[in-house]
Amino acid sequence: MRITKGRVLGGRIVVEGEPLADGVDVTVLCADEPGFELSDADQAELLQAIAEADHGKTLEANEVLAQLRRR
Repeated sequence: MRITKGRVLGGRIVVEGEPLADGVDVTVLCADEPGFELSDADQAELLQAIAEADHGKTLEANEVLAQLRRR
């Protein structure tokens, strides 16, 4: 998994840097729409969490909620 930025040109998404392979599934978040922004640190934390989940390191929902309540 990788996160990349891009821009819509002529109705198509053009990504920065190395192009994505044909057939890759993508999720698009529009930066100028209401939503959220991630700092570099938050983005790194998100990618680490995704990698952990990909390796089966997950928590039960009740444990996640308990951690959120403690914050």
